[in-house]
Amino acid sequence: MTDLTELTIAEAREGLKNKEFSAVELNKAYIAAMEKKREYNAYVSETPEVALEQAAAADSRYRQGQAGDLDGIPLGIKDLFCTENIRTTACSKILDNFIPPYESTVTAHLKASGATCLGKLNMDEFAMGGSNETSFFGPVKNPWSKDMALVAGGSSGGSAAAVAAGICAAATGTDTGGSIRQPSAYCGVTGIKPSYGRCSRYGIMAFASSLDQAGPIAKDVRDCAILLRTMAGYDPKDSTSVNAAVPDFEKFLGADIKGMKIGIPAEYRVDGLDKEVAAYWDKAAEMLKSRGAEVVEVSLPHTKYALAAYYIIAPAEASSNLARYDGLRYGERVNGRHLDDMYINSRSQGFGKEVKRRIMIGTYVLSAGYYDAYYLKAQKVRRLIQQDFQQAFAKCDVILSPTAPTAAFPIGDENMRKDPITMWLNDIYTVAVSLAGLPAMSLPIGLNSAGLPLGMQLIGRYLDEESVFKAAAALEKDAAFKRMK
Repeated sequence: MTDLTELTIAEAREGLKNKEFSAVELNKAYIAAMEKKREYNAYVSETPEVALEQAAAADSRYRQGQAGDLDGIPLGIKDLFCTENIRTTACSKILDNFIPPYESTVTAHLKASGATCLGKLNMDEFAMGGSNETSFFGPVKNPWSKDMALVAGGSSGGSAAAVAAGICAAATGTDTGGSIRQPSAYCGVTGIKPSYGRCSRYGIMAFASSLDQAGPIAKDVRDCAILLRTMAGYDPKDSTSVNAAVPDFEKFLGADIKGMKIGIPAEYRVDGLDKEVAAYWDKAAEMLKSRGAEVVEVSLPHTKYALAAYYIIAPAEASSNLARYDGLRYGERVNGRHLDDMYINSRSQGFGKEVKRRIMIGTYVLSAGYYDAYYLKAQKVRRLIQQDFQQAFAKCDVILSPTAPTAAFPIGDENMRKDPITMWLNDIYTVAVSLAGLPAMSLPIGLNSAGLPLGMQLIGRYLDEESVFKAAAALEKDAAFKRMK
């Protein structure tokens, strides 16, 4: 019998419909794999009993011919999504014992479609980080690690690693400046950040409200299409939710891309871009060209300011959003001599180093005398970046770029540890897309000389995930990347 954990969602769904195996058997296979692969530290809370109970209910619906789109499919949930009666910590000490009394809209959609919950996945604390090393529960180990332990990327490192290791069929992620795409590239899996507002943010612990967006991480492009259709949709409980129809993204897979224009941004050939990544970028463009697509050069001149603008806007919003964690209402409380003491002690001991750094930066740029000098200027740069993309899309249908400038690096890398800005530079290809609110997918393109996966990113117009899926499906087929077994 085939190892059930190697099946894609599309294949597993077909097998369940044809009664080749049951939902309980499928979930038991993943639970057994989870137990064997705890070395990756991908899960921070395992919920096998919940998954098996949900799987039994799914089997009942299959017998009655009432199965939903994802009935019995075992998912891992990033620990940023509130899950009713299941511990949700954002991988922070300050929320170590928080059990939400309600469900996020995205996970509610997935539950309603019959998906099961294997547990909560590790991540950078409050989604702040690019390597999953800021988690209170320790770093996630990339399943592609060989001689040394490599990072899984962040902040959705647990999600990407769990999918790569075959310890969930797929996972939810969130992306603020690249946190779905970058770990997907490092772990050799596929992930899409949809257009801002496509998925509800209700019940997702906020980092930067004008940037945060939920999306799926899965084994391939089709699975991302299946999941995103279920995850997306208008939600009146989220004021940033977009009231737009959600297409059946699967219908665009396999479509002819002849005549499609693929933009290559000249400004993305930056110092620090790995030669092998650059070579695969050229190869990916040729693959699309061989299918009849037209490759055109586009310009994104304000790209060089994207990281600076992002690391002003995101910390400013984080400073505001994380003010609610004060030890008073819920979460970790460290008592003091008086109220102010309790606030200081709770936040000092509850937050990790990177979260404190970003809160301090954010508080500074929002303070009197600096708001105009930093925050307002950053927002003006953001507008210029959005305009760059609008002008670029007048010449092309999608933009192709690397997802990250290098492959995964070692856990505890000295350069990253000494200088946080070096770590932030790993997001150089992803933050501009987030500032513009555009959809973008990362998919594996091949392995470098060290045998590590490299990812390519396809960027689309706002609310045009269809073109992204169309181009990604073609590129995926030609790349013929071999998933980890």
